[in-house]
Amino acid sequence: MENYIKDIQDIKKMMDRSSQFLSLSGISGIMAGIYALAGAYLVNHVAEEKYTLESLTFKYILLIAAAVLVLSVSTALLLTLKKARKSGDMIWSSTSKRLLANFMIPLCTGGIFALLLIKNHYYGLIAPITLIFYGLSCVNASKYTLRDVRYLGLTMIIIGLFATWFMGYGLEFWALGFGGCHIVYGTVMHFKYDRKQ
Repeated sequence: MENYIKDIQDIKKMMDRSSQFLSLSGISGIMAGIYALAGAYLVNHVAEEKYTLESLTFKYILLIAAAVLVLSVSTALLLTLKKARKSGDMIWSSTSKRLLANFMIPLCTGGIFALLLIKNHYYGLIAPITLIFYGLSCVNASKYTLRDVRYLGLTMIIIGLFATWFMGYGLEFWALGFGGCHIVYGTVMHFKYDRKQ
């Protein structure tokens, strides 16, 4: 009977591995949160009351945002590769492709929407839109990875809606979502999954 139960557990693990990408790193979530908080701090120091698309301030803000994005993505890739090698998982499988596609569709849509808002000078909606669409990306991709990603996504959507309600505090809500939530999520992921390997 014990062998039978063990066989069923092994089959379940194999099925989970084939249908879910499990090599996401908790540390990469923590690092993304730290980068986001550092970026928010820098933006808070360079931002002026009013600025235009052509102003030097806006160029600094774009540069900071790009740096946060590049650092977050590159850290996530490096640590995910390391974790996948350690656990013997394939990094580029049909499951990881589905995960990436389901994550990128809402994310790219939100990115284009944010650029259109910038073009039309709706700056106050940038933080809520990026939070909401990132949250939708996480929820959409969560069926191909750990369930915790879904909870992160739902939290981001709620924070984005609050940021829309309390217009004028976009940077604070952005820091809470991309900074604080990522640090909490990454810490939970690290202690729940990473340390078991």
